[in-house]
Amino acid sequence: MIGELLFKTVVGSILISIFAIVFGLLFKGIDRKLVARMQGRVGPPIRQPFLDAIKLMNKETIVPENAVKWMYNASPIICLAASIILLLYIPIAGFEPLLHQHGDVILVIYIFIIPALAMVAGGFASGSPFASVGAQREMVTMASYEFPLAVVIIAIAWKLNEAVGGDVFSLHFIAQNPIWQHVGLLGLIGAIILLLALVIVTPGELAKIPFDVAEAETEIAHGLLAEYTGRNLALFYIADGVRLFAMASLIIALFFPYNISPLIEEYVNLGDFAFIADFLFFLLKVFIVMLFSVTLVRAGMARLRITQVVTSYWITTTLIALFGLVLLMWDGQFNVGWW
Repeated sequence: MIGELLFKTVVGSILISIFAIVFGLLFKGIDRKLVARMQGRVGPPIRQPFLDAIKLMNKETIVPENAVKWMYNASPIICLAASIILLLYIPIAGFEPLLHQHGDVILVIYIFIIPALAMVAGGFASGSPFASVGAQREMVTMASYEFPLAVVIIAIAWKLNEAVGGDVFSLHFIAQNPIWQHVGLLGLIGAIILLLALVIVTPGELAKIPFDVAEAETEIAHGLLAEYTGRNLALFYIADGVRLFAMASLIIALFFPYNISPLIEEYVNLGDFAFIADFLFFLLKVFIVMLFSVTLVRAGMARLRITQVVTSYWITTTLIALFGLVLLMWDGQFNVGWW
């Protein structure tokens, strides 16, 4: 029994790793193409991230003379591994997560910190002054967006605990009990506000414009990654795509966990193809989340200053998330229907 479980976990982890890398790079390519079109450029082909990753893998890996070599080389591996581990706890296309357990939603918050910490460690270990500045900026940004992210998740868990009880800190449980089915009018508004706060957090979590101050090419020569080349840079590059896919999957699990197969089967018997329909629908949801939380923001905004990043998250976004939490609390007291 233990051997079977171990085999299932190992094989499942390998398959999820391949799945995460392929679709992470694919959506990264789609994002780059869309942003280029929105800005009046042709842009690279959608397959460009795959070509970039292969090219970097084949290039020489140079370690700076003053670098802490073991930390410099370990950081990209840890960054990619942590990014993949995230998807072992997040429901995908209605399937039960490979490693789901009690409290895994809290664990996911902490695992999201690891890739950023790995990049910070790698930046400091490289010995570059540009990377050191980028690492300091990343630490400040990370401390800024974690609180509103935690408020959003705690608000959803609190509302589900009040409405249905159960293992409310399990992502699988949250996905099986969508928040929209357990709120009234005030709660609906509160849930929309929480979703807005999470959408604002997403570019900061992924170090995308306008919150990419830690890797500002025009200011600090790519910051954290200034000294990285070859295989190490390729691992960071791939991890960026995987984190994009994982963050979109988290938003879907919290707010849009619905499958399309039950709706289709009212008219057509899908049989064994139901999971294919759900999987394709999941990819569509990932695309929509990426479009509104990353692509449109990246295409329409310029990079913020580090002080503006801190103000945006510690004050504006945190207040938005807390207001959503308050509305969820009032919803239980007033119990106003939203039909």
